[in-house]
Amino acid sequence: MGSLGIPELLLILVVAMLIFGAGKLPEIGRSLGRGINEFKSAVSNDGEETKELKAKPPVKGDTQGDAPSKDN
Repeated sequence: MGSLGIPELLLILVVAMLIFGAGKLPEIGRSLGRGINEFKSAVSNDGEETKELKAKPPVKGDTQGDAPSKDN
């Protein structure tokens, strides 16, 4: 497969402006950038958060078994 050149990128930009409108494109770009940054940070953590969660003891009432039953 070939790479995307300037003409292809311009065509994609024009189609996006026709679909979403020029006013929405910056908002879409910002949200896409935030999503990519969050994904990168989640991947770069490499499981550090899950190790921290496993190390902490559970808080009372944190499990589903401690929830009050609906059958009164």
